[in-house]
Amino acid sequence: MDSPREGPRDGLVTFLPHRLNRHPVVVRGLTADELWICSGLSAVAGFAAGVPLAWLTHSIAMVPTLIAAGIGMGVVVGGGFLRRQKRGRPDTWLYRQLQWRLALRYPALAAYAGGRELITRSGWWSTRRQRSASAARVGGNPVRSQARVPDHAVRRIVH
Repeated sequence: MDSPREGPRDGLVTFLPHRLNRHPVVVRGLTADELWICSGLSAVAGFAAGVPLAWLTHSIAMVPTLIAAGIGMGVVVGGGFLRRQKRGRPDTWLYRQLQWRLALRYPALAAYAGGRELITRSGWWSTRRQRSASAARVGGNPVRSQARVPDHAVRRIVH
């Protein structure tokens, strides 16, 4: 029989690795999905800048050149920017942030990106709790409890 310190001898893993389900970092602090997003947006920006420049210079080669340059600049600049934004946040922060912005700005697209499940209400929240009349004041002194209620929120009892 195995002692608790040795573990089984059949080669089973007796521990759960800490970062088992995390996406691996590929380039400049970006995961593979983030790299695809960053390079895709950079390629679109390079294409948008390359078409007018190709028309002005009468050279169609400007389009793929600016797409490649845009992807390179986008990964370097965007990777650094996203790394600073993600620092100290959960792994899913970027995806939830994109879902939230889509849900607020483009509600029709939110259904396709899973943004309908997000809470998009903004405003003051209240629990609508009230203290009972007997607990509000005892002998003129406020009751000391774990949940403190400000004086303006306590109903005054006049005897």
